[in-house]
Amino acid sequence: MAKKKVPADCKEIGPFADKPIALPEGIDMENHVIATYWVQADKNMDMAIMGQFLAIEQTTGTWVPVPGETPEIRAGHVAKVIGVYEAPYYEYGVPPEAANRQYVLQIAFPAANVEDQLPMMLTAVIGNISLVPNFKLLDLRLPKATLDQYNGPKFGADGWWKALGLKKGRPLLNNMIKPCSGYPLEVGAKLFREAAMGGCDVIKDDELIASMRYNDAVKRVRAYMKIEKEVYEETGEHTLYAVNVTDRLPRMFDLARRCVDAGANSIMVNYLSVGPEAMRALADDPGISVPILGHMDLAGAYFMSPVQGIASPLILGKFARLCGADSVVLPFSLGGKAMYMHDRFMSTVRNLTYPMGGLKPSLPMPSGGITPANVADIVNTLGKDTMIGSGGGIHAHPGGPRAGARALRQAIDAAVRGIGLEEYAKEHEELGVALGVWNKKTDFKI
Repeated sequence: MAKKKVPADCKEIGPFADKPIALPEGIDMENHVIATYWVQADKNMDMAIMGQFLAIEQTTGTWVPVPGETPEIRAGHVAKVIGVYEAPYYEYGVPPEAANRQYVLQIAFPAANVEDQLPMMLTAVIGNISLVPNFKLLDLRLPKATLDQYNGPKFGADGWWKALGLKKGRPLLNNMIKPCSGYPLEVGAKLFREAAMGGCDVIKDDELIASMRYNDAVKRVRAYMKIEKEVYEETGEHTLYAVNVTDRLPRMFDLARRCVDAGANSIMVNYLSVGPEAMRALADDPGISVPILGHMDLAGAYFMSPVQGIASPLILGKFARLCGADSVVLPFSLGGKAMYMHDRFMSTVRNLTYPMGGLKPSLPMPSGGITPANVADIVNTLGKDTMIGSGGGIHAHPGGPRAGARALRQAIDAAVRGIGLEEYAKEHEELGVALGVWNKKTDFKI
């Protein structure tokens, strides 16, 4: 096939360079972001052709040819369908009773279209085409040059132990103050003291309270960090306070700096509500010198539908890590109140912890209805390098949050030492009381 004729002042392009379809071996993988989708379509639709329409729609063109979409522009910027895989893979004919066909579709997007911008990457790979019914983004494969432009977590998983002055050897215990919101500073300060005295390593705001007129975040930081020092003098154990700095932009960045200046030793942000890039700006800010906890609220709106949206390992794992979360709150899949499949949970954990270019790992924090009865499953699943989150499981203990925290710490000690809870509870009163209230793994669902 002859090469296309182009004006004298333009470079010559190959006969396939401007086509929105290619073989995987026919493109430079290190110059493309590879998006993988699930799609279900009418059985008479040719997905290879439909995929090309999607590739053009999301890069150089629109629903109708336009004069400015030249072969040269397409050659440099059009996305390409590189894989259409049907399952089941019919060869001789579609059964007459089949109304639809299901596919795994792969499209390669030129990295030059997105550069180092996650918003532009999402706009490209799942922007307008998010309106296509029965269409879900499953994964993104980033080329090294793109990945290298993300700094990722500043402190990473190990940073939490370092900030506490601890050697690794057991999971950390995180408590979110309950009630979730509406309480004055004096109530929060009392609950913070009790949870810290009970042995919580990290105490965070609930995602439903940030800096409010009824309870200012900077004032909380000053009050809680004074208590932290007093607790440390009595127990010898430090406590990190993850203050929720979620706010409107750009006010959030000023709030975060004021909290750090007031003594905050960690911060939390509802990263999907403000946008992952807002968390990335916090992580990249040299003035934010403390670990960042990314909260998962809003995540279900992206991933809960099995036939639409963006898969949870991307939302809760890869994007959070790319944008600098040192730890991410996750719905635990083997108990508690969250509805989440275990294989999806483990895939998300891999996105947070497995090697990913030069990015530090993020610390998984399983949470949601966690009591001492769930701890062994968490430790057996994730090992000692995790942070266990419990709110009601601490504050609803009959002995109060101090006893509730002690019960969770005792459950952690038992799991690390390989001792059964019932056996360990015989000599640990707080754990025994907790098991009397929650005598089996919680599996209620919201």
